[in-house]
Amino acid sequence: MQCALTSPFLRASDLDGNPTFNVLIAYEDFEAGKHARKTYDFLAGNLGRGCQFTNQMWKFDVLNIPKLRDMAARDAVLADIVIISSHGGEELPGPVRAWMESWLAQKGNPVALVALFDCPSEESPKTERIRTYLADAARKAGIDFFAQPDDWPGRRNGDGPLPYQAAEMETAPCHLDTIAA
Repeated sequence: MQCALTSPFLRASDLDGNPTFNVLIAYEDFEAGKHARKTYDFLAGNLGRGCQFTNQMWKFDVLNIPKLRDMAARDAVLADIVIISSHGGEELPGPVRAWMESWLAQKGNPVALVALFDCPSEESPKTERIRTYLADAARKAGIDFFAQPDDWPGRRNGDGPLPYQAAEMETAPCHLDTIAA
């Protein structure tokens, strides 16, 4: 992806045409999926100039079915970024962990794993086990890990916009440029 970034996401095949940036979203339920989709829309809207963004969405429940879990693993291997969107809790369900272990063991495209949690700040220690698991999995796979603070839109003062600020986005591309360095 050579859009708004000089990018580690860019594949050699993308140099000849319109680069494609693939995002896979695995989500716990409708609300978690909605939040992840807003995050995807934010990325596509702010980084997508000159790029084609695509996404696949997989609900945690369907990862209980081995054939669908295998399909989701293939999608994750082809993704540039994988987003896990959850309410938090003690740990990820077993089928979700099995799905992650499957695609992380393969040589694939992902350069980053992103965790989104819906957990009020007083309950954020509950997400620590999941956050640690995801960070360790990303480290072992050699990909970057990013976690959003545990405060989703709607949990704050009303249903405001996503909690991103322009100043934060100005520094993000600089960091993303160094991922493959």
